[in-house]
Amino acid sequence: MVGIRIKRLRIEKGLSINELSEKAGVSKSYLSYIERGIQQNPSLQVLSRLAKTLDTDVEDLLDQRKKAEPTEMIQVDREWIELVHDAIDNGVTKEEFAHYLDFIKFKNMNGGNE
Repeated sequence: MVGIRIKRLRIEKGLSINELSEKAGVSKSYLSYIERGIQQNPSLQVLSRLAKTLDTDVEDLLDQRKKAEPTEMIQVDREWIELVHDAIDNGVTKEEFAHYLDFIKFKNMNGGNE
């Protein structure tokens, strides 16, 4: 998806969404829609301005063979990382963690009622 590629390149370049928006001459809200996949077919003119600002070309932005790795798409909150480290430090195994997740999914499917 072009939005994921644009967001990844923006982050790699150390640009905020505001900075990329201003430098490329694309409204912040429209850029946000592209990055979130709400706007899936931005015009060639917009893609060209974004590509130039990100030091790449339109073909690179549209290249679907260059799928972003899941770890590149997800930025994990520091608190989540600390919770996982705490669980590991307290001896929680992967199997136990998976069991907890299954239990939470079960509770959510049943409206949180036991």
